[in-house]
Amino acid sequence: MKTPAGKECHYYYEDFNRGRNRQECRLLHTSQQMAWRPADCTHCPVPDILWANASPDLVLKASVNKGFLGFGRHIHVTAICKKHDIVIDDPFVGCWQCAKERPNLADLLEGKDP
Repeated sequence: MKTPAGKECHYYYEDFNRGRNRQECRLLHTSQQMAWRPADCTHCPVPDILWANASPDLVLKASVNKGFLGFGRHIHVTAICKKHDIVIDDPFVGCWQCAKERPNLADLLEGKDP
């Protein structure tokens, strides 16, 4: 579903059918620190992470935090590989252990057996 910022994100949900007025981020729904607002979608990195990394083993956890000196808001995202049970440093790239298990792309293009 498209977020208020115009990006595709499967954690965002809205329902305006028949007078309902419901918008929620299902990833940040469990965040206890600060409540989610539709304006948070503007600077959220989650849609870009989901677009760049389509791993089925990727688990994202996010929270809304206050900015510097309490001004502004930012979203902190933690990525975890549920296959290897490790925290991923760069969620845009993915798990390095999963990458080692994949065959080499150059070998596939040349027709070699992995």
